Order: sequence, then structure tokens, then C-alpha cells
Amino acid sequence: MLTPIQAQERAADIVARAVKAGVDAADAVFAADASTEVSVRLGKLEDVGRSESEDLGLRVFVGQRSASVSTSDLSPEALDALVERAVAMAREAPEDKWAGLAPEERLMHGAPPLLDLDDGGEVSPAELREAALAAEEAARAVAGVTNSEGGGASAARSVWALATSHGFAGGYATTGYGISASVIAGEGSGMQRDYGFHSARHRSRLDAPAVVGRLAGERAVARLNPGKMESAALPVVFDPRVGAGLLGHLTGAISGQAIARRTSFLLEALGSAVFAPGITISDDPHRPHGLRSRPFDGEGLPVSPCAIVEGGVLQTWLLDSASARQLGMEPTGHAARGVGGAPGVTTSNLYMHPGVVPVETLIGDITRGVYITELIGQGVNGVTGDYSRGAAGFLIEEGAITRPVAEFTIAGNLKDMFLNLTPANDLEFRHGTNVPTVRIDGMTVAGG
Repeated sequence: MLTPIQAQERAADIVARAVKAGVDAADAVFAADASTEVSVRLGKLEDVGRSESEDLGLRVFVGQRSASVSTSDLSPEALDALVERAVAMAREAPEDKWAGLAPEERLMHGAPPLLDLDDGGEVSPAELREAALAAEEAARAVAGVTNSEGGGASAARSVWALATSHGFAGGYATTGYGISASVIAGEGSGMQRDYGFHSARHRSRLDAPAVVGRLAGERAVARLNPGKMESAALPVVFDPRVGAGLLGHLTGAISGQAIARRTSFLLEALGSAVFAPGITISDDPHRPHGLRSRPFDGEGLPVSPCAIVEGGVLQTWLLDSASARQLGMEPTGHAARGVGGAPGVTTSNLYMHPGVVPVETLIGDITRGVYITELIGQGVNGVTGDYSRGAAGFLIEEGAITRPVAEFTIAGNLKDMFLNLTPANDLEFRHGTNVPTVRIDGMTVAGG
């Protein structure tokens, strides 16, 4: 695979070709990926997959008109044809007064931060197979597990580079490793499924396969013989693996595109309290070996840790250059760029700061409530904030998590949910978005 410097040169080369062809401005993305995945089931090898790709995306501007094209054919003839096609498309495109490259004076220059995203490791398919087998074996060894959907292990390396016609060129490499197991407990109509999964930039930081597998088995068995929930207004406690989705609803509502289009339930919320006073939510692109760390954003702007919510108060929108211009503001370094199309926005390592109480205290005064471990469906309205999701989990009775429950719905409005949210102190950094266990009082629970 190419080095980041070579990838950067590829992106800069096609930008130079576009400028030579007469465009007013251009940027390009080069992305290369190589990954190996191994899956097993019931102790036997089921599949070995290897994928490799190299893709180049070019965006050109002719006045206020723009076009984006991409290719996986990197021959000189194909690149010349790509530039020619992009220029022709841009000249026929409608004008967009907000589109354009990032402000030149804001571009990142100098050495990028050292984020330790590439451990340089090589993993053989045989090693991945052994890891997948160990994960599944540990899951199947849990008493009550009756079948398996399989174990898996993966290893990947990626290189990403961006170049612009007004002075930016940069690239970086990442590695990624994953281990998973999914098993079934029980028999017949009473079967329950659950999983365990972990991923890391460094193989040395990956959970042991047996740990991942055992967790999958224990989760599946714990869900056996679920009861029903009555319909009532109850405290709802979100397990961290599902609670992180709440931050996804927040970032969608504060993205520049949603604000510019006036399609957000937080439209007038900048600078006001959207969470309880003790809540802080931060975005840290510089977290060493973080799953979403990056040295610069999708437009070549520098990135830095920031508080999105501080003391409950919303501090910023998430703005790329186009939405920033439309709103009369400055871009925030949250631009995201794929090989095709214009930039959007994204966060990096997003997390809610932990609270001060342990989980046992957080639920200790709940006479009757529900602990959510699974959410089903997409019943969230980003314009109004209305929230309704199918759910499964465990009943909370007299301050303790007791028996499994399933086939019920939780509902509320995200504005109220955010204001009534209380975090526990058990934050762990295991995903791209991380939250501690969180409690929301007064949600509507509708039984099946």
C-alpha cells in the first residue's frame, strides 16, 4: 500500500491537472484500504475475505459552479479523462454561492499532531482464524448458549490524503483490528441472540478473544425468558452501548446543514441550556490511537479538542465551510470528506463526560424502571425532536436490575430527554462515540 506521502502526491497530482485544465479551484481525496476478515461458525472456518481498493475523488470549481467525480482507475489516461469530465460537468452545473474551498488563511500548515493511529502490524489469516475461533469457543462455553451465528476477526490498514489548489496537502495512515462473536441462547420460540464486539487502532489494545466471546454468551443467556412491560411514565436507564446514540441525535441537530436549512429541533439553541447544568460533551480529534482521531478535517483545516456542550450549554454548531458561509460564521474543523461529493460534517472522538455517582447509585432510588440494552427502529424526528424506539432490556425494581423484558417502546422528546439526563461515573473509551450509563426520568414506556 502507498505511504501517506505517496497518497498525498496522488491527490496533489490530479489537482494540478485540473488547474492546468482551467478550473478556478479544486481539491482531491485519495483513499486506499486493505483489509482481511475471517469468520468461523460452530468451530469451523466459514469465510476468509480480502479486499483492497484505491480510489481518487476530484472536486472542481468553475466560478460558483462545481462538480465532483471519482475513479478507481488511476492510469494517466483515466485521470486526464476524469479531469475533462469534471470540468465539463462543472460548466453545466447550477451556481451555488456558498460552495468553495475552505478559507486559505485557516488551512493547517506545519507538522501534523502525532496521533499514533498506525501500529505498523501485519496479521496473517491464520492468526485471525485462531482469534475468531477463540471468541466463538468462549461464547459457546457459557451455560445456556445453544447455537452460534459465528465468530469473526479482522485487520485493516487505510491511507487517506487530501490536496487543494490553494495550498494544502496532507495524508495519514490508520490500522484497525476487530474481534466479534454472536450466539443464541435457549430453544425454539424462546431463543435470544446477543453479541460481543471490540475494535482498536492497535492490536495490542484489542480485548482478548475469550473476553469478547464470554461477554456475548453471558449477554444472550441473560435475555432468556423476557417478560412484558406495562405502559407508564418511568425512569429509563441506557446502557453505554445504546446510550451513545443519543449523542448522534445531538450532532445531527447541530450540523451546519440542518441549521442552514432550518430543519433542526435545536434551531435556536446555540448559547442556551440544552442539557442539565452538570453535563459536558467534548470532541477530541487528538486522542492518541482513537478510533476517530485525525490530524486535520476534510477540508484541510486544523482540528483541536473542543467542548460542544459545557455545563449543559450548547457551545457551537458543527460547520464545514459551505454551511459556515451560509450562516455568516467560521468553519469549526468538523468537515468530513469522502471520495465522492462535497464535504459534510462529522465529529471525531465524541464523548459525554462522566458524572459523579456509580451506576448502583444512579439506579438505587428507582422503584420501578427499565434498563435498556437494545434499541430497535429509527423513530426519531430530527425536526421536532420526537423520539420513539422499540426496546429490550431489563426491569429495574427497588433499585436493582432484575429480570429481562422485551417488546416495548420508549418515547419522549429529545429536548426534554437531554434536560432530564443524568450520567453515571462509568465512562469508558471503547467506541468512536462514548457515554457513561445515563438515566432519563419521565419517559413514556408502552408495553406490548
